[in-house]
Amino acid sequence: MIHYKTKEEIELIRKSALLVSATLEEVAKSIKPGMTTLEVDALAEQFIRDNGAVPAFKDYKGFPNTCCISVNQAVVHGIPNNHVIKDGDIVSVDVGVLSNGYHGDSAYTFGIGNVAPEIQHLLKATKAALVKGVEKAVAGNRIGDISFAIQEYIEKEKGYGIVREMVGHGIGKHLHEDPQVPNYGRRGSGSMMKEGLVICIEPMINLGTRDIVWLEDGWTVNTADGKPSVHFEHTVAVMKGKADLLSTFAGIEAAEKNNAELCAN
Repeated sequence: MIHYKTKEEIELIRKSALLVSATLEEVAKSIKPGMTTLEVDALAEQFIRDNGAVPAFKDYKGFPNTCCISVNQAVVHGIPNNHVIKDGDIVSVDVGVLSNGYHGDSAYTFGIGNVAPEIQHLLKATKAALVKGVEKAVAGNRIGDISFAIQEYIEKEKGYGIVREMVGHGIGKHLHEDPQVPNYGRRGSGSMMKEGLVICIEPMINLGTRDIVWLEDGWTVNTADGKPSVHFEHTVAVMKGKADLLSTFAGIEAAEKNNAELCAN
């Protein structure tokens, strides 16, 4: 069942989503070669709790940490551990918070140091595909219009694989609500979106095959061919005329650029 939100509820979700964005900005300021993914996770958890919120992922269906941190060929749901981040890695950090009874959820993939050109292009293409999807999150459109916009953009990039088993979702009082938001599909298909729907749009794009494998930890999803995967996610409110972006990458991108310059000197 789809739960449409009031203006007041949307503002509460916005507050949570912006705290997620601020958390990812804190990660952007610090993430570098030599850090472990567990250290990144601890930094994020401390920031969330210092801001009076609760990490939404921790203990969610048994997940043990605050962030899903997925490195290189890991698509999503990577468990933070003692893995040391290296120059040239890409690191997806997916964060959720619960504040005032409402959730926010966003993900950002960081390029660490000297990332190969073909992977830099994958980062840019996936972020651009997310923008294309967000543009279609407008009252009167259908879920399939978002899905098609992402698929159409990505399929212009020959050889990229769109993960199909993992999808975006509604969000609100619960971390995952209806409807599901696939990253592929037909224009004009799926549920019609009405004002007050709040969803997470999150393309997961692989450098090679779209096929994936689950690891024995029960959480981590890898690309089947071992090639890198990129994941970006926004929380979005459906409105008339134009989508209302509840999360933001602006501070993350600025901090990422500044951090890269500091590491280079």
